[in-house]
Amino acid sequence: MRTVLVTGATGFVGTEVCRLLLEHGRQVRAALRSARELPAGVDPVLVGNIGPDTVWSPALTGVDAVVHLAARLQVMRGTARDPLVEFRRVNTAGTKRLAAEAAKAGVRRLVCISTVKVNGEATTGRAFTEDDGPAPEDPYGVSKHEAELALQRVAAGTGIEVVVVRPPLVYGAGVGGNLHRILRAIHAGLPLPFGAVDNRRSLVGVSNLADLIRVCLEHPAAAGQTFLVSDARDLATSELVRLLADGLGRPARLWSVPMPLIRVLGACLGRRAEVERLCGSLQVSAEKAWRVLGWQAPVPIEEGLRRTAERFARSAGR
Repeated sequence: MRTVLVTGATGFVGTEVCRLLLEHGRQVRAALRSARELPAGVDPVLVGNIGPDTVWSPALTGVDAVVHLAARLQVMRGTARDPLVEFRRVNTAGTKRLAAEAAKAGVRRLVCISTVKVNGEATTGRAFTEDDGPAPEDPYGVSKHEAELALQRVAAGTGIEVVVVRPPLVYGAGVGGNLHRILRAIHAGLPLPFGAVDNRRSLVGVSNLADLIRVCLEHPAAAGQTFLVSDARDLATSELVRLLADGLGRPARLWSVPMPLIRVLGACLGRRAEVERLCGSLQVSAEKAWRVLGWQAPVPIEEGLRRTAERFARSAGR
């Protein structure tokens, strides 16, 4: 395999995937919505917006495999009466179109990055596995589940090899969302109310996810499979805060606030979903990736979080 087309190449995960593939001697082509700066060695091709009518042929010429990372993650307020329609247009119909066009162009394998949200939003005492039935709860998760089903149909009708990877929360240098807010709070010396939180969350470092994607592009046994992925060690939110604080060289100012009170405060502030993501449990088993592919996360979670925190400290001005 020589030439790999990457969608979402300028994103948080896509940048790392491009870097790793170049490092392993692959030719990398990036499908872009608009002109963007890319890492040296990545060949840009403009495809415009991703949807059911995207013209993929210029990007797919001479391509051996595709990594599909691009997705709609949210619908901006006021842009859609039914958010699911917008998610389906990009994540479901857009993915199906790409797979069908890739098969027509002779692409051998397509690795699609889905989400653990296909499995569900929370676990209670047992980690999700690939054998669990789908239980998506929000429009994004529903659209990604439907994209997986569409890929199965395209693969059955054309013979293209499809691999699906479902990551949990991805962290690394430049991470946004809740992890970025936690880093900012620790760096500012603010107290965090998670000292009594006894949950378990699976995470995956961006470099570890990129490494599994690389393996899924190449390993013969990956064809037709779905893989959950994690760094193998699950953390309580309080432990996550302590590890990030160590990497920042700052104290972890954790207050032991009862969970019911945290949930009430989150609801009052309109942040119920964020509170659940920080305080609830969501565990995944990456055992199948080890059993089928011989893959284990190359960077331990302690090291990955330390690198993330140190990079944040440098950008924030320690």
